[in-house]
Amino acid sequence: MAAKKNTPNNSSFKNYTKTFWKIFLYGLTAVILFFLFASWGLFGSMPSFEDLENPDSNLATEIISSDGVVIGKYFQKNRSQLKYSDLPKNFIDALVATEDERFYQHSGIDARGTIRAVASLGTSGGASTLTQQLAKQLFHGEGSKFLPFRIVQKIKEWIIAIRLERQYTKNEILTMYCNVYDFGNFSVGVSSAAQTYFSKEPKDLTIDESAILVGMFKNSTLYNPVRNPQGVKNRRNVVLAQMEKGHMISKDQKEKLQNLPIALKFKLESHREGTATYFREYLREYMKKWAEENKKPDGTDYDIYKDGLKIYTTIDSRMQLHAEEAVAAHMANLQEEFFIQAKKNKNAPFVNISDQETQRILTQAMKSSNRWAVLKSLEKSDEEIVKSFHVKTKMTVFTWKGEKDTLMTPIDSIRYYKHFLQSGLMAMEPQTGTIKAWVGGINYKYFQYDHVGQGARQVGSTFKPFVYATAIEQLNMSPCDSIIDAPYTIPVGRHHVTATWTPRNSNNKYTGMITLKKALANSINTVSAKLMDKVGPEAVVKLTHKLGIKSEIPLQPSIALGAVDITVEDMVAAYSTFANQGVYTKPQFLNRIEDKSGLIIYEPIPESHDVLNKDIAFAIIKLLEGVTEGGSGNRLRTQGGGYGYNRITGYPYQFTNPIAGKTGTTQNQSDGWFMGMVPNLVTGVWVGCEDRSARFKSITYGQGATAALPVWAYFMKLCYADPELKVSKSEFERPANLSVKVDCYTAPKTKDTTAVQDTEEFEF
Repeated sequence: MAAKKNTPNNSSFKNYTKTFWKIFLYGLTAVILFFLFASWGLFGSMPSFEDLENPDSNLATEIISSDGVVIGKYFQKNRSQLKYSDLPKNFIDALVATEDERFYQHSGIDARGTIRAVASLGTSGGASTLTQQLAKQLFHGEGSKFLPFRIVQKIKEWIIAIRLERQYTKNEILTMYCNVYDFGNFSVGVSSAAQTYFSKEPKDLTIDESAILVGMFKNSTLYNPVRNPQGVKNRRNVVLAQMEKGHMISKDQKEKLQNLPIALKFKLESHREGTATYFREYLREYMKKWAEENKKPDGTDYDIYKDGLKIYTTIDSRMQLHAEEAVAAHMANLQEEFFIQAKKNKNAPFVNISDQETQRILTQAMKSSNRWAVLKSLEKSDEEIVKSFHVKTKMTVFTWKGEKDTLMTPIDSIRYYKHFLQSGLMAMEPQTGTIKAWVGGINYKYFQYDHVGQGARQVGSTFKPFVYATAIEQLNMSPCDSIIDAPYTIPVGRHHVTATWTPRNSNNKYTGMITLKKALANSINTVSAKLMDKVGPEAVVKLTHKLGIKSEIPLQPSIALGAVDITVEDMVAAYSTFANQGVYTKPQFLNRIEDKSGLIIYEPIPESHDVLNKDIAFAIIKLLEGVTEGGSGNRLRTQGGGYGYNRITGYPYQFTNPIAGKTGTTQNQSDGWFMGMVPNLVTGVWVGCEDRSARFKSITYGQGATAALPVWAYFMKLCYADPELKVSKSEFERPANLSVKVDCYTAPKTKDTTAVQDTEEFEF
């Protein structure tokens, strides 16, 4: 049989077949080479094995309260790490159902999804898996829209996704994706987003809240709950529908959840807003110095904005919120009265100063302002800058009823802000020195000066217990010893007497013989001056420094009445020594610092030393109890009457438990103080304007019992209403075999305590 001859058709078919296989093999080789070249980095850098082990996630440093609440962060990008166990099941279900329903079946690339996307030219949705999206987020962002570049980037995504799948478990990949996504409003990662939009931890997210956040993965700019609530609701309902489709929720659940409104508890996490803002700024400065003095194991510097440190503080978030509420409640009402009185003062808020002094204050404020600095950098002359301060401009100003848009000249805004009364509050556990609450001012966004750790102010009569303690220790006196309350003149000078000082009592009245306990309770100036004269300023100053007060104190008799500038922080620590049986404990605001892996890299060592024996310390406590039993702090016990009760806090105080305390009011009512103690909590409060010449005209509103004591009272009311805080209502511990007589009289019950005042006169 003759062989078949090659016909033209057979020849063409063979040629086509050869060509096809050549193209296929060349194409396959090209694809393989393309993938190889991409993996080798010929089309741009690829992450190394080390990069995959340690992706650059630029983690925010978290500030954590003693009760485990994140109260703030330091960050360039607000990114916080969470663990898989921190994610609720409803969030994981929503994410997988919406973003990658075959997440647990594929190995980084979803073949079915890719074929579907190619076949439909992308009209049926994209094919990026969660792993690919993570690859994009971690290593090359959003990518280019130019097709050739996009193809290269897509291939790189596939390669990185496969490497991620080989290197990590599915749960780890899902967790990493949740940690790197930018949800807008300075929130990177689910942990930050949950705090920002719902003010809660991720584990506490409800199904609809999880659906909202998962919906944002599509486009966090478009689906922003603050700016586009309707769009977010629609997207949330799509996520809920996907969950129902995947049998993760029932149809009834879906319908009920889809009908819910978008309920946010939005709290922008910024450096100037939130909880404990003044403390966080104080801590930031501390951490900057700490980072300079401490190195990582590899010798590099710590970066508090990127290294994901966890700073565990002593601040109790609940007590901090109570303190902030107390300051806001009282100061808003007191400020209202200040503005009412200022209307009658042509030079408000300044009292009894010349026009020249007023101008000096305003000029100094101008030159310290940001506006001055900016215009100076633009090489404007002083004359031009001053002129600009008198041109009306649009601005937003602080009020106790919220921010207000207004038209005002910058110089008028300076005078306006000078009207505001400021406050500082710190609460500390005396036995450990741990600081529980720190409120440095009324609003950090508008008033950055910290009146707890930064600003020292005259302390007035709150200094007197240091004089009494010195006298009891050196002269073997007791609270029950008597002394004459009468006009008393002290020579002033060291080698040559050049002047005399005759202090006066606030009401210019004198009672004759009086016990030390009653004298301190009623803040009698002449008695403090006499005790100072007996022991000498040197002894008192020495004691105050042992009590931890860092201020320079002049060696002159007038310090007996508090002519000394001291910070709230130092005053609280000093008073805590009395509550801690004579042992000074340095204030402590840190428990420990951990790195991002949870390793402890710093733990502070508590510092303490003996100052007074416990008998003398207890004698001072009993003296200070007298202040709240029948003296200038007696209004803590009353049911109402006079300014400072119903008008300020809305209810009478009526404390019945032992309280040791001392009010303080400086000359001209520039500063009002109250130091209050119970056995396990010492709290100091200061109130006054930024400038000492800005003040109330009368002592009725300017004294410590009216300006500062109500803050303490409101704060303690809130603390006592919160049983988890375990703030003591017990007696102060009485030393065994007490050698100092302290039980000397029963304080009379006074109805009107406004007559008991504690102002000082320092003139010679």
